[in-house]
Amino acid sequence: MNIVCTHCGTTNRVPDERLDDKPVCARCKTILMPAEPFALNDQTFAAYIRGTDLPVLVDFWADWCGPCQVMAPQFAAAAAQLPRVRFAKVDTEVARETSAAYRIRSIPTIALFRGGKEIARQAGAMSAADILLWVRPYV
Repeated sequence: MNIVCTHCGTTNRVPDERLDDKPVCARCKTILMPAEPFALNDQTFAAYIRGTDLPVLVDFWADWCGPCQVMAPQFAAAAAQLPRVRFAKVDTEVARETSAAYRIRSIPTIALFRGGKEIARQAGAMSAADILLWVRPYV
């Protein structure tokens, strides 16, 4: 299983049976599978999505968006409950190229990626329970 380090960008090979052992990056020793969302931007998004074999659920959001602020703790709570899904956040005001490339028209929008490709998308604020219900059939 390949997992890209969110800190240094190194692709790490982790045996499937070791995923629950809190693996760390071979280069910088950062935990590869934190139980909380992490930020991606225009420089890191594509490499992370393409290089990580686990499903990646991305929350496209903005700081000025009230529903995004309401959903943020719900997204974090869902991340803690699905350790084999990576939860990323993309600030649409900062990552304008990525947001445009994926045609993000409303926020918050969550998109699920697997194998470098988007496989599902949902717009609108959701509770942690709703996020889990939505994502589980895909993973």
